[in-house]
Amino acid sequence: MEQKPCPVPIRYDLPTIVFHWSCAAIIVLQFATANVWGLFRNPLHHQLVVTHLTFGIILGLLMPARLLWRIRWGRHIRAADRWPDAVLARSVEYGLYGLVLLEILLGYLWRWGNGQPMSFLAIQIAPPFDRFPASTVDRLHWLHQWNGWLIIILATGHALAACFHHFILRDNVFQRMLVKGTVSDEYGK
Repeated sequence: MEQKPCPVPIRYDLPTIVFHWSCAAIIVLQFATANVWGLFRNPLHHQLVVTHLTFGIILGLLMPARLLWRIRWGRHIRAADRWPDAVLARSVEYGLYGLVLLEILLGYLWRWGNGQPMSFLAIQIAPPFDRFPASTVDRLHWLHQWNGWLIIILATGHALAACFHHFILRDNVFQRMLVKGTVSDEYGK
């Protein structure tokens, strides 16, 4: 008797979906707050900075948890049928993971290297090391800004690719990252 291959799931598990959309929303919020706080005076300027720092700390906790879940327990779905598409999809995915982790590290180093505490709501987290030279702080700031732009550019490409799959190819790639959608069942037919 011939054994049937195990069906490939076509929807990610709920924790993977929640991690994905939570991180995506925080990244958009981080980019927006960082790019508008200079337009305002205190107290709104200060509130935007604290919001950015608070959600940066949250993202700093979510990303390792997300990666651990992804590697250890998350549902693994083939990126694409054709190998060039699969390589591109995984490169963007892993590139975003790496850039976001780098952005978090740069944010901490820039803030603490400038002798300023990290703020989580009203809680101040003092720098664990002495101030860096001004040139190092400036370089960290520059890297943090440009890495943020790189994340947004890559994430926008990722989102446009999902839209291309949904609206042009009309396949189920976009629905894989939705809690509910038009996919008829968990394994497709």
